[in-house]
Amino acid sequence: MKFSKAIAAVAVAGLGILCAAPVAFAQESGSFSVIATYVRDFTSIEHADGVYFGGSMEGSTTTLASSGEPFVAGGHSLSTCVVLGKRSAAGLDLQSACTITSPSGDTLYLTAERRAGDVEAGGGGQGELELAGGTGAYAGLTGTCAYQTSYLANDQVVTTTDCTWYRE
Repeated sequence: MKFSKAIAAVAVAGLGILCAAPVAFAQESGSFSVIATYVRDFTSIEHADGVYFGGSMEGSTTTLASSGEPFVAGGHSLSTCVVLGKRSAAGLDLQSACTITSPSGDTLYLTAERRAGDVEAGGGGQGELELAGGTGAYAGLTGTCAYQTSYLANDQVVTTTDCTWYRE
């Protein structure tokens, strides 16, 4: 009698683990859509092989849609980026590193590259960004996402992205 109760207990525990497993795995990936607005402060110089530019972008991000934590639809964060680029006859070569800081102080690190478009008002282009982990809720996050940037008058910049993330 005791043996059959032990088998039943093990079976119930195993079933509980199997039922809980999809929930645990579901929390290890997700998707989100974000819009970020920045004010840029770039400096540029003419050079023998093109125009080099660099500087900072400061602004905020708003999560428009999300499959769930750690990104919350309607949530806002602060964003600081450092940008370095070159414009030449071969085209644009732009790289940036950004730190997104949530109201709770958790940080998400992004790196981005763009080889299309420009950085002038009325311009912009598509690129690719990489989620490079972070602290707190963003620790261990990875993913690669396409983004679209538009440059407006008065050094205003708007970037949108739809992204899928994974936790390592």
